[in-house]
Amino acid sequence: MSAAGFLAYSGLAMARNRSRTAVAIATERDVLTELFAMRRQLGWAGSNLNQVAKALNSGGEVPHLTAVIADIQSAATSVKDAADRVANRQEGEAA
Repeated sequence: MSAAGFLAYSGLAMARNRSRTAVAIATERDVLTELFAMRRQLGWAGSNLNQVAKALNSGGEVPHLTAVIADIQSAATSVKDAADRVANRQEGEAA
């Protein structure tokens, strides 16, 4: 499932389940808002990596490239883990 599909699914699932408290919904909204923000930031990081690739292909150098890529991979893993936790919580509520 794409990130956009997941977020749409999550929003619809929240709207359908009226037995949850407002606090639980607010918390999930906060998490989803943060996931959207992180997704945008990862998109910007991807654009920057494309620029890095262009520079490297042109013979340029990029200092600290390995550390930057490791940081981006760590951030992407964190986003995936957070999305998985939200999805798993919602699957548990649906059962």
